[in-house]
Amino acid sequence: MKLSYHTLSLALALALPGVAAAQNAPTELDDVTVTATRTPISIENSVVPVQVIDRAQIDHSQANSLQDLLRGRAGLDINNSGGMGKLTSLFMRGTSSSQVLVLVDGVRIGSATSGMPPLQELPIDQIERIEIVRGPRSSLYGSEAIGGVIQIFTRNAGKGLQQNLAITAGSNNLRQISAGFSNRGERGWISAQAGYQETDGINACRGFYDAATWAGAGCFTNEPDRDGYRNTSINVRGGYALTETLSLEGHVLNANSRNQFDGTTSNESDNRQQVIGSKLKWVHSDAFQLTAQVGRNNEQADGYLASNGNRSFVSTLDSRRDTASVQGDFLFAEGQQISAGVDWQKDKVTGTTAYITDSRDNTGVFAEYQGQFGAHTLQASVRNDDNEQFGSHTTGSLGYGFAFGNGFRLTANAGTGFKAPTFNDLYYPCSPWGCYNNAELEPEKSKSLNIGIAQYADAWNWTFNAYETRIDQLIALDSTFTPYNIAEARIRGAELTGYLSLAGFDINAQASFTDPRDHIASAPTYDNLLPRRARTSGRLDVDKSFGPLRLGVTAAGSGHRFDDAANSVRLAGYGTMDVRVEYAINDAWSLQAKAANVFDREYETVVWYNQPGREYQLTLRYNSKAN
Repeated sequence: MKLSYHTLSLALALALPGVAAAQNAPTELDDVTVTATRTPISIENSVVPVQVIDRAQIDHSQANSLQDLLRGRAGLDINNSGGMGKLTSLFMRGTSSSQVLVLVDGVRIGSATSGMPPLQELPIDQIERIEIVRGPRSSLYGSEAIGGVIQIFTRNAGKGLQQNLAITAGSNNLRQISAGFSNRGERGWISAQAGYQETDGINACRGFYDAATWAGAGCFTNEPDRDGYRNTSINVRGGYALTETLSLEGHVLNANSRNQFDGTTSNESDNRQQVIGSKLKWVHSDAFQLTAQVGRNNEQADGYLASNGNRSFVSTLDSRRDTASVQGDFLFAEGQQISAGVDWQKDKVTGTTAYITDSRDNTGVFAEYQGQFGAHTLQASVRNDDNEQFGSHTTGSLGYGFAFGNGFRLTANAGTGFKAPTFNDLYYPCSPWGCYNNAELEPEKSKSLNIGIAQYADAWNWTFNAYETRIDQLIALDSTFTPYNIAEARIRGAELTGYLSLAGFDINAQASFTDPRDHIASAPTYDNLLPRRARTSGRLDVDKSFGPLRLGVTAAGSGHRFDDAANSVRLAGYGTMDVRVEYAINDAWSLQAKAANVFDREYETVVWYNQPGREYQLTLRYNSKAN
């Protein structure tokens, strides 16, 4: 990255202005979201389904990967190709990974070539908070937000000087350590965190290849070995109040990994995931504020073929996303707010593979109204994106909420979305075996409707949401593996979540039903389930404290799924159980132990790719109080 961009980043300020309020002086954020509307609102007042996972929940879960933390949660279905660090796909409400927008501290991440966010590369020890918004948000964020938006906030600074340390050892020779500190004064704050994680892994793929008959499956190679993973990361965030009304912030997340897998042309990769951004915020008054942000996501992957201790270079791919935005928020009457802004984005691809077109930009203009009228809540937004390749595209959203009293709330939301084709879809270079691209592709378009009812109380809450999404111009592959715009999909589903605090027990339950169907009447796959999506999934977390001792159980699972569009390859459903123990040695030190998949269940979420069996881990954790 050039020095000039660092200077610009620190001088201006971060991408996607809605995160501004969440990064100011710390407050009780458990019941506040900034992702659903790009402004801070109470979760109870959101007209779209929202879920928040905070740092305390992450620590208590003892999850050592993002996929482990997210599995089984409402509306989410996780696919993984062989354990820690291996390719992980996220399906939200039946949509694909490339139809879900993922932000890190307000910066868009995801490969411009494949469109998939690299969930497996994001270190969980660097995460402070995760906000999950289910349903289309293209009217606020543009392309990719068809299924929903996930925003990850990295470690922030609390009040005063604080330090943390975590050391973990576990099965498959897992070893990891993370450490950091933060300090917040009257005008400035800083947070720094570093982490290291390594595992010998499991045999990722049980595939095979017979050279005599050219028969093969899975990864089309015979490599019954352990496929390890290593990740080294650092995250730094800081800010300073320049005046009483003007503040400047900046952040950098850098994660470098080495991943081993089973393959023929390459079986190792060195990856770098970098997110950098800065933000300048001017608060004129309680009624008006202006935020300007810039950001960059740089994703680099170098492929190697390793054999007998030697590595030979195969290829490199560098995907870069630059973003900038300006947003103004105007409170023109009590409970009445208008937000408007401009987003700019440029995607660029470089590497050993030459694309016919290797860059494109997009400019989006949006406006949003939020109103509160007693028991009534109204939210409306509209956005127009001018894409260099696909021209103008307009999306909108309209939401309504009504509070009945006694914590009951009814919500309804309708919205449209779109997703621009990726560089792989459009321009993947031809090879001697054929051309697997289509430069004539059009953006995918969606229409969604969500109806929800919820009740919130001090010691318990529950939510129920039912939805339907129809996607037109869905990009699929024909018999020659060439992408085309013929496909249509209809996705219907429902989600139920609940929380109860009773007799010292904390109980969190979530269940999802999704019916994602191919909806092309003329196709042989009509009414088939879309591949790799389970129709049912769920998760139950139960925790109980006995003085300094805390016990917990997590049960998660899903129903069967099909690995192909023809629905001929069926993967059985599965369920796993994790048992957790935590002992507070004193106010700062704690010892944690976890047994994952205690019944040693064998299962796959992608055909031919293994998942870990029973695993154990032990963690020593230190969290200081503010000085």
